[in-house]
Amino acid sequence: MKKRDMLVALAGTIVLPFTALLFGGKTTTPTRVETLWPTKGWATASPGGVGLDEQVLLRLDKDMASGKYSQMMDSFAVFRCGKKVFERTYPHDYAKIYGKEAAERGPLNARLTGRYNYFDPEWHPYYHGTDLHTMQSVSKTVTSIIIGAAMQRGDFKASLDTPVLKYFDPSKVKNVDDRKRRMTLRDVLTMTAGLDWHEEDVPYDDPRSDSSLMEATDDWVQYVIDKPMAAEPGKIWNYSSGVTELLAHIFQKETGQDIDDYGQKYLFAPLGIRHEWKRTYLGVVDTEGGLYLNGSDLAKIGYLYLHDGMWDGQRIVSSEWVKESVTPYFQTNEQRFKYGFKWWLFKLPDSTEYIWMAEGFGGQNLQVFPKEDLIVTFTAWDILPNSTGKEPVPSDFLPAVKTKTCTSGAHR
Repeated sequence: MKKRDMLVALAGTIVLPFTALLFGGKTTTPTRVETLWPTKGWATASPGGVGLDEQVLLRLDKDMASGKYSQMMDSFAVFRCGKKVFERTYPHDYAKIYGKEAAERGPLNARLTGRYNYFDPEWHPYYHGTDLHTMQSVSKTVTSIIIGAAMQRGDFKASLDTPVLKYFDPSKVKNVDDRKRRMTLRDVLTMTAGLDWHEEDVPYDDPRSDSSLMEATDDWVQYVIDKPMAAEPGKIWNYSSGVTELLAHIFQKETGQDIDDYGQKYLFAPLGIRHEWKRTYLGVVDTEGGLYLNGSDLAKIGYLYLHDGMWDGQRIVSSEWVKESVTPYFQTNEQRFKYGFKWWLFKLPDSTEYIWMAEGFGGQNLQVFPKEDLIVTFTAWDILPNSTGKEPVPSDFLPAVKTKTCTSGAHR
């Protein structure tokens, strides 16, 4: 599903390049800045210690707790300069809040029990009573990162211009035409596949929602690839959870490996991330919305990209993949957002800067401010169609930034 969804580890030391300067015949001592790698947990600091205004964060906390943004905010956390500087959680009794809906069959619970009843408190928003929170469409962003990792390692050899139908038997696919034959992996990554797909134009609890109809079937991948074409691939942006689900199938075909197993080995384990990942009724990884993380581990995804795909001396994804992923290729249906490789890119007012964002249904959000070395995460589970909730946007957090970059010594 779509957006609208929120111990100290010291490791490698980086010696910054410098040019020796002579003062009175003496050479200056090189500046050494430690990069903190939160593999085993985030170092902590006060907001003021990393150049943030704590009063602004406290006001945001008050607004979240009071329901100004949503009555169902679950968590809020802020990270800067490699440290966790602010964290709050907001407990809710979801079994009580959504008890009525959980027992009534509908588009958000086509099967009254189990992992695709979105009102079932055993599955949503927390996984079986743990602190792992449903990420919903943040899963899409993480899926793109795993594909980048597999390309970096040489396990995913196909280029982004590879036709999607290479991974299917065309004789078993409906509505094949020249446009479907031209649909490529790049089109899938940028939400420009051209399929006739209705998701942003109808609510998820509308029986016309292709996302909900897909999740009610057994074979999600077949449902998606069978859809007729509505546009030339690569031309028109149209949000589709379905095309991201194709990537689970494509990854298996291209690499011979399960994308969750691969992600555990080459992304989650190196970053010290705990996760769960739901599967479809046929056992295919739910790359469109099935991932569970906590807020601190979600922030590690942003930290990886702030460090150009490197983690504690190990390259996870190439710098080229990072750059391509956060390039604003297409305008979305919301004027303030553009889209990269499963990343939402928010253009700051009166600025050339883009904030990198991963978003999920119900209020899941990762916001990465590359120029400010700032990461914000929040989670919620605000899913009823009559909700009056709104989500914080990057402009809400920027007033907390007192210094443009990390303050001297903030990494130490």
